Amino acid sequence: MLKAVIVGASGYAGAKLAYYLTKHPHVELVALTVSENSQDGGKLISDYNLHPQLKGVVDLPLIATSDYSFLINDIDLVFLATEHAVSHAIAPYFLEHDCTVFDLSGAFRVNSSSFYQDFYGFTHQHQQWLDQAIYGLAEWNFKAIKQAKLIAVPGCYPTASLLPLKPLIEEDLIDKSQLPVINAVSGVSGAGRKPSHNNLFCEVSLHAYGLFTHRHQPEIATHLGQEVIFTPHLGCFKQGIHATITCLVKANVSSNDILSALNKYYSDKPLVRVYQKDWPALKAVIGLPYCDIGFVLKGRHLILISVEDNLLKGAAAQAVQCMNIRFGFDETTALL
Repeated sequence: MLKAVIVGASGYAGAKLAYYLTKHPHVELVALTVSENSQDGGKLISDYNLHPQLKGVVDLPLIATSDYSFLINDIDLVFLATEHAVSHAIAPYFLEHDCTVFDLSGAFRVNSSSFYQDFYGFTHQHQQWLDQAIYGLAEWNFKAIKQAKLIAVPGCYPTASLLPLKPLIEEDLIDKSQLPVINAVSGVSGAGRKPSHNNLFCEVSLHAYGLFTHRHQPEIATHLGQEVIFTPHLGCFKQGIHATITCLVKANVSSNDILSALNKYYSDKPLVRVYQKDWPALKAVIGLPYCDIGFVLKGRHLILISVEDNLLKGAAAQAVQCMNIRFGFDETTALL
Protein backbone atom coordinates (compact mmCIF):
# COMPACT_ATOMS: atom_id res chain seq x y z
CA MET A 1 0.00 0.00 0.00
CA LEU A 2 1.22 3.48 -0.87
CA LYS A 3 0.86 5.86 2.05
CA ALA A 4 -0.49 9.30 1.22
CA VAL A 5 -1.07 12.65 2.89
CA ILE A 6 -3.16 15.57 1.66
CA VAL A 7 -1.90 19.03 2.57
CA GLY A 8 -4.67 21.64 2.41
CA ALA A 9 -7.32 18.99 2.84
CA SER A 10 -10.18 21.21 4.05
CA GLY A 11 -10.83 22.83 0.66
CA TYR A 12 -13.16 21.57 -2.02
CA ALA A 13 -10.45 19.83 -4.05
CA GLY A 14 -8.88 18.43 -0.87
CA ALA A 15 -12.16 16.84 0.14
CA LYS A 16 -12.57 15.25 -3.30
CA LEU A 17 -9.02 13.90 -3.06
CA ALA A 18 -9.76 12.42 0.35
CA TYR A 19 -12.80 10.64 -1.05
CA TYR A 20 -10.94 9.17 -4.03
CA LEU A 21 -7.87 8.10 -2.06
CA THR A 22 -9.99 6.41 0.59
CA LYS A 23 -11.64 4.37 -2.17
CA HIS A 24 -8.32 3.47 -3.78
CA PRO A 25 -7.34 -0.20 -3.30
CA HIS A 26 -3.60 0.55 -3.36
CA VAL A 27 -3.46 3.68 -1.19
CA GLU A 28 -3.66 4.27 2.54
CA LEU A 29 -4.61 7.84 3.42
CA VAL A 30 -2.60 8.39 6.60
CA ALA A 31 -3.12 12.09 7.32
CA LEU A 32 -4.95 15.26 6.35
CA THR A 33 -3.36 18.59 7.18
CA VAL A 34 -4.32 22.26 7.10
CA SER A 35 -2.32 25.40 7.81
CA GLU A 36 -1.24 25.91 11.40
CA ASN A 37 -3.59 28.90 11.81
CA SER A 38 -6.60 27.27 10.19
CA GLN A 39 -9.87 27.40 12.09
CA ASP A 40 -10.54 23.90 10.79
CA GLY A 41 -7.62 22.39 12.69
CA GLY A 42 -8.70 19.58 15.01
CA LYS A 43 -12.04 19.05 13.29
CA LEU A 44 -12.92 15.93 11.36
CA ILE A 45 -13.04 16.51 7.62
CA SER A 46 -16.56 15.06 7.78
CA ASP A 47 -17.65 17.67 10.33
CA TYR A 48 -21.15 19.06 9.72
CA ASN A 49 -19.75 22.49 8.86
CA LEU A 50 -17.02 21.15 6.56
CA HIS A 51 -17.74 18.17 4.30
CA PRO A 52 -20.56 16.15 5.89
CA GLN A 53 -20.94 14.10 2.70
CA LEU A 54 -17.77 12.29 3.87
CA LYS A 55 -19.32 11.15 7.17
CA GLY A 56 -18.67 7.47 7.61
CA VAL A 57 -16.43 7.50 4.52
CA VAL A 58 -13.51 9.69 5.59
CA ASP A 59 -13.57 10.68 9.25
CA LEU A 60 -9.93 11.65 9.66
CA PRO A 61 -9.03 14.76 11.68
CA LEU A 62 -7.51 17.84 10.07
CA ILE A 63 -4.07 18.37 11.60
CA ALA A 64 -3.10 22.04 11.78
CA THR A 65 0.64 22.24 11.21
CA SER A 66 3.51 23.66 9.20
CA ASP A 67 5.91 20.99 10.47
CA TYR A 68 5.69 17.72 8.54
CA SER A 69 8.62 15.96 10.18
CA PHE A 70 6.31 13.69 12.18
CA LEU A 71 4.90 12.36 8.89
CA ILE A 72 7.84 12.37 6.54
CA ASN A 73 9.20 8.89 7.27
CA ASP A 74 5.80 7.22 6.85
CA ILE A 75 4.56 8.57 3.52
CA ASP A 76 5.16 7.87 -0.16
CA LEU A 77 2.79 10.37 -1.77
CA VAL A 78 1.90 13.98 -1.07
CA PHE A 79 -1.00 15.85 -2.62
CA LEU A 80 -0.70 19.62 -2.27
CA ALA A 81 -4.14 21.23 -2.43
CA THR A 82 -2.65 24.50 -1.25
CA GLU A 83 -2.17 28.07 -2.40
CA HIS A 84 0.57 28.60 -4.97
CA ALA A 85 3.08 30.22 -2.61
CA VAL A 86 2.57 27.48 -0.02
CA SER A 87 3.19 24.69 -2.54
CA HIS A 88 6.27 26.57 -3.77
CA ALA A 89 7.61 26.67 -0.23
CA ILE A 90 6.93 23.12 0.93
CA ALA A 91 7.11 20.89 -2.17
CA PRO A 92 10.94 20.76 -2.06
CA TYR A 93 10.85 19.44 1.53
CA PHE A 94 8.79 16.42 0.50
CA LEU A 95 10.76 15.90 -2.70
CA GLU A 96 14.06 15.93 -0.83
CA HIS A 97 12.65 13.18 1.40
CA ASP A 98 11.91 11.01 -1.64
CA CYS A 99 8.15 11.53 -1.76
CA THR A 100 6.28 11.75 -5.03
CA VAL A 101 4.45 15.08 -5.09
CA PHE A 102 1.22 15.91 -6.91
CA ASP A 103 0.80 19.68 -6.77
CA LEU A 104 -2.67 21.04 -7.55
CA SER A 105 -1.48 24.65 -7.36
CA GLY A 106 0.21 26.61 -10.12
CA ALA A 107 3.62 26.68 -8.45
CA PHE A 108 5.39 24.36 -10.91
CA ARG A 109 3.23 24.41 -14.05
CA VAL A 110 5.37 26.65 -16.27
CA ASN A 111 9.16 26.56 -16.48
CA SER A 112 9.69 30.31 -16.53
CA SER A 113 10.76 32.43 -13.58
CA SER A 114 9.24 35.59 -15.10
CA PHE A 115 5.88 33.80 -15.33
CA TYR A 116 5.69 33.59 -11.54
CA GLN A 117 6.77 37.18 -11.04
CA ASP A 118 4.22 38.46 -13.55
CA PHE A 119 1.22 36.26 -12.76
CA TYR A 120 1.67 34.86 -9.26
CA GLY A 121 3.41 37.70 -7.49
CA PHE A 122 6.46 35.83 -6.17
CA THR A 123 9.95 35.02 -7.34
CA HIS A 124 10.44 31.32 -7.93
CA GLN A 125 13.25 29.97 -5.75
CA HIS A 126 13.37 26.35 -6.92
CA GLN A 127 14.51 26.28 -10.52
CA GLN A 128 15.94 22.77 -10.11
CA TRP A 129 12.49 21.40 -9.27
CA LEU A 130 10.82 23.60 -11.87
CA ASP A 131 13.12 21.98 -14.44
CA GLN A 132 12.08 18.51 -13.29
CA ALA A 133 8.34 19.12 -12.90
CA ILE A 134 6.07 17.30 -15.36
CA TYR A 135 2.86 18.97 -16.46
CA GLY A 136 0.15 16.51 -15.51
CA LEU A 137 -2.14 16.75 -18.52
CA ALA A 138 -2.75 13.05 -18.21
CA GLU A 139 -3.82 12.21 -21.77
CA TRP A 140 -0.79 13.93 -23.27
CA ASN A 141 2.11 13.39 -20.88
CA PHE A 142 1.56 9.73 -19.98
CA LYS A 143 5.17 8.59 -20.51
CA ALA A 144 6.73 11.50 -18.65
CA ILE A 145 4.29 11.16 -15.74
CA LYS A 146 5.35 7.52 -15.29
CA GLN A 147 8.88 8.69 -14.41
CA ALA A 148 8.10 11.90 -12.52
CA LYS A 149 8.76 12.84 -8.90
CA LEU A 150 6.88 16.15 -9.16
CA ILE A 151 3.66 16.33 -11.15
CA ALA A 152 2.16 19.79 -11.64
CA VAL A 153 -1.55 19.10 -12.05
CA PRO A 154 -2.96 21.50 -14.68
CA GLY A 155 -5.40 24.25 -13.86
CA CYS A 156 -9.09 23.60 -14.41
CA TYR A 157 -9.46 26.17 -17.20
CA PRO A 158 -6.31 24.97 -19.02
CA THR A 159 -7.52 21.35 -18.91
CA ALA A 160 -10.84 22.30 -20.49
CA SER A 161 -9.01 24.40 -23.10
CA LEU A 162 -6.04 22.22 -23.96
CA LEU A 163 -7.82 18.89 -24.37
CA PRO A 164 -10.01 20.00 -27.32
CA LEU A 165 -7.36 22.17 -28.99
CA LYS A 166 -4.19 20.06 -28.80
CA PRO A 167 -5.27 17.37 -31.31
CA LEU A 168 -6.07 20.06 -33.87
CA ILE A 169 -2.73 21.79 -33.33
CA GLU A 170 -0.87 18.47 -33.54
CA GLU A 171 -2.63 17.58 -36.81
CA ASP A 172 -1.99 21.10 -38.22
CA LEU A 173 -5.66 21.81 -38.84
CA ILE A 174 -5.78 25.31 -37.32
CA ASP A 175 -5.07 28.47 -39.29
CA LYS A 176 -2.71 30.22 -36.87
CA SER A 177 -3.24 33.62 -38.48
CA GLN A 178 -6.32 33.90 -36.24
CA LEU A 179 -5.87 33.23 -32.53
CA PRO A 180 -8.22 30.68 -30.96
CA VAL A 181 -10.67 32.47 -28.67
CA ILE A 182 -11.58 30.67 -25.45
CA ASN A 183 -14.58 31.85 -23.42
CA ALA A 184 -14.95 29.67 -20.34
CA VAL A 185 -17.42 29.82 -17.46
CA SER A 186 -16.63 28.28 -14.08
CA GLY A 187 -18.79 27.50 -11.09
CA VAL A 188 -18.14 29.46 -7.91
CA SER A 189 -16.35 26.53 -6.26
CA GLY A 190 -13.38 27.47 -8.43
CA ALA A 191 -12.82 30.42 -6.10
CA GLY A 192 -12.29 28.08 -3.13
CA ARG A 193 -13.92 27.90 0.30
CA LYS A 194 -12.70 31.21 1.66
CA PRO A 195 -15.69 33.57 1.67
CA SER A 196 -15.60 36.85 -0.22
CA HIS A 197 -18.20 39.37 -1.29
CA ASN A 198 -18.21 38.17 -4.91
CA ASN A 199 -18.97 34.55 -4.11
CA LEU A 200 -21.76 35.08 -1.60
CA PHE A 201 -24.91 33.36 -2.84
CA CYS A 202 -26.90 36.59 -3.17
CA GLU A 203 -24.04 38.44 -4.86
CA VAL A 204 -22.91 35.94 -7.49
CA SER A 205 -23.52 37.23 -10.99
CA LEU A 206 -22.36 35.99 -14.38
CA HIS A 207 -19.37 38.16 -15.21
CA ALA A 208 -16.05 38.10 -17.01
CA TYR A 209 -12.84 38.73 -15.09
CA GLY A 210 -9.09 38.81 -15.67
CA LEU A 211 -9.42 40.21 -19.21
CA PHE A 212 -6.01 39.76 -20.89
CA THR A 213 -4.40 39.32 -17.46
CA HIS A 214 -5.50 35.91 -16.16
CA ARG A 215 -2.64 33.56 -15.22
CA HIS A 216 -4.20 30.65 -17.06
CA GLN A 217 -3.72 32.33 -20.45
CA PRO A 218 0.08 31.90 -20.46
CA GLU A 219 -0.31 28.40 -19.00
CA ILE A 220 -2.59 27.45 -21.90
CA ALA A 221 -0.37 29.13 -24.50
CA THR A 222 2.79 27.50 -23.14
CA HIS A 223 1.45 23.96 -23.21
CA LEU A 224 -0.47 24.44 -26.46
CA GLY A 225 2.46 26.01 -28.32
CA GLN A 226 0.05 28.62 -29.63
CA GLU A 227 -1.07 32.00 -28.36
CA VAL A 228 -4.77 32.24 -27.48
CA ILE A 229 -7.27 34.81 -26.30
CA PHE A 230 -8.68 33.52 -23.03
CA THR A 231 -11.53 35.09 -21.07
CA PRO A 232 -12.73 33.41 -17.87
CA HIS A 233 -16.20 34.02 -16.43
CA LEU A 234 -17.75 33.38 -13.02
CA GLY A 235 -21.03 31.55 -13.40
CA CYS A 236 -24.12 31.48 -11.22
CA PHE A 237 -23.68 27.82 -10.33
CA LYS A 238 -21.60 25.79 -7.89
CA GLN A 239 -19.51 23.38 -9.92
CA GLY A 240 -18.25 22.78 -13.45
CA ILE A 241 -16.57 24.51 -16.39
CA HIS A 242 -18.11 25.15 -19.79
CA ALA A 243 -15.63 26.32 -22.45
CA THR A 244 -16.65 27.65 -25.85
CA ILE A 245 -13.67 27.85 -28.19
CA THR A 246 -13.79 29.49 -31.61
CA CYS A 247 -11.03 29.20 -34.19
CA LEU A 248 -10.33 29.25 -37.92
CA VAL A 249 -9.34 26.02 -39.63
CA LYS A 250 -7.23 25.71 -42.75
CA ALA A 251 -8.82 25.55 -46.17
CA ASN A 252 -10.50 22.25 -47.08
CA VAL A 253 -10.56 20.97 -43.47
CA SER A 254 -13.78 19.02 -42.97
CA SER A 255 -15.84 17.92 -39.98
CA ASN A 256 -14.50 14.41 -40.54
CA ASP A 257 -10.96 15.77 -40.24
CA ILE A 258 -11.82 17.37 -36.89
CA LEU A 259 -13.52 14.22 -35.60
CA SER A 260 -10.67 12.01 -36.82
CA ALA A 261 -8.11 14.19 -35.03
CA LEU A 262 -10.03 14.06 -31.75
CA ASN A 263 -10.55 10.30 -32.03
CA LYS A 264 -6.92 9.71 -32.97
CA TYR A 265 -5.78 11.07 -29.62
CA TYR A 266 -8.70 10.15 -27.38
CA SER A 267 -10.30 6.93 -28.62
CA ASP A 268 -8.24 4.97 -26.07
CA LYS A 269 -8.40 7.62 -23.32
CA PRO A 270 -11.12 6.62 -20.87
CA LEU A 271 -11.67 10.03 -19.27
CA VAL A 272 -12.15 12.05 -22.45
CA ARG A 273 -15.42 11.53 -24.30
CA VAL A 274 -15.80 12.85 -27.86
CA TYR A 275 -19.28 13.63 -29.22
CA GLN A 276 -19.82 12.72 -32.87
CA LYS A 277 -23.15 14.52 -33.01
CA ASP A 278 -24.40 17.43 -30.95
CA TRP A 279 -22.24 18.81 -28.13
CA PRO A 280 -22.05 18.30 -24.37
CA ALA A 281 -23.67 20.21 -21.53
CA LEU A 282 -22.40 20.60 -17.97
CA LYS A 283 -24.93 18.14 -16.60
CA ALA A 284 -23.03 15.37 -18.43
CA VAL A 285 -19.93 15.74 -16.24
CA ILE A 286 -20.86 17.19 -12.84
CA GLY A 287 -19.69 14.74 -10.18
CA LEU A 288 -17.77 12.70 -12.77
CA PRO A 289 -14.07 12.64 -13.79
CA TYR A 290 -14.61 13.20 -17.52
CA CYS A 291 -13.89 15.96 -20.01
CA ASP A 292 -16.51 15.87 -22.77
CA ILE A 293 -15.80 17.50 -26.15
CA GLY A 294 -18.06 18.35 -29.10
CA PHE A 295 -17.82 20.69 -32.08
CA VAL A 296 -19.57 22.30 -35.03
CA LEU A 297 -17.78 23.40 -38.23
CA LYS A 298 -19.29 25.92 -40.64
CA GLY A 299 -17.07 26.76 -43.57
CA ARG A 300 -13.69 27.44 -41.98
CA HIS A 301 -15.14 28.57 -38.65
CA LEU A 302 -14.97 25.97 -35.88
CA ILE A 303 -16.72 26.06 -32.50
CA LEU A 304 -15.47 23.56 -29.92
CA ILE A 305 -17.43 22.88 -26.73
CA SER A 306 -15.61 21.39 -23.75
CA VAL A 307 -17.12 20.62 -20.34
CA GLU A 308 -15.67 19.21 -17.14
CA ASP A 309 -16.18 19.27 -13.39
CA ASN A 310 -13.65 21.88 -12.24
CA LEU A 311 -13.08 20.06 -8.93
CA LEU A 312 -12.64 16.65 -10.57
CA LYS A 313 -11.12 16.46 -14.06
CA GLY A 314 -10.03 20.04 -13.40
CA ALA A 315 -8.32 19.17 -10.09
CA ALA A 316 -8.70 16.12 -7.82
CA ALA A 317 -9.65 13.45 -10.38
CA GLN A 318 -6.81 14.44 -12.70
CA ALA A 319 -4.38 14.32 -9.76
CA VAL A 320 -5.50 10.76 -8.95
CA GLN A 321 -5.41 9.86 -12.64
CA CYS A 322 -1.79 11.04 -12.72
CA MET A 323 -1.03 9.01 -9.60
CA ASN A 324 -2.52 5.92 -11.22
CA ILE A 325 -0.36 6.45 -14.30
CA ARG A 326 2.75 7.12 -12.21
CA PHE A 327 2.45 3.85 -10.27
CA GLY A 328 1.17 1.60 -13.04
CA PHE A 329 -2.46 1.26 -11.96
CA ASP A 330 -5.39 1.43 -14.35
CA GLU A 331 -5.82 5.17 -14.74
CA THR A 332 -9.49 5.11 -13.75
CA THR A 333 -8.88 3.24 -10.48
CA ALA A 334 -11.00 4.80 -7.69
CA LEU A 335 -12.43 7.32 -10.16
CA LEU A 336 -15.20 5.26 -11.76
